Amino acid sequence: MTQGEVLDIARDAIYNIILTSAPLLLISLIVGLIISIFQTVTSIQEQTLTFVPKILGVFAGMLLFGAWMLNNMTDFMTRLWSDFSLYIS
Repeated sequence: MTQGEVLDIARDAIYNIILTSAPLLLISLIVGLIISIFQTVTSIQEQTLTFVPKILGVFAGMLLFGAWMLNNMTDFMTRLWSDFSLYIS
């Protein structure tokens, strides 16, 4: 196994991690931005106000995107294990 192959596997893994986590991170970012704008307009500075909507948004995102995320990671691991004999030599 050459250094190029190791770098290809690492690049694919990092890309897969970014792609899989993107929906939940975007939901958290958008909810946080909306709550921040709401706090600025209403002058409410309660810190727990930001966490509860984010948790609920991420939970809803996991319900919506969970199957896709699981399939994405499963496909990646299946590709890794199917090519395992190539990595040994």
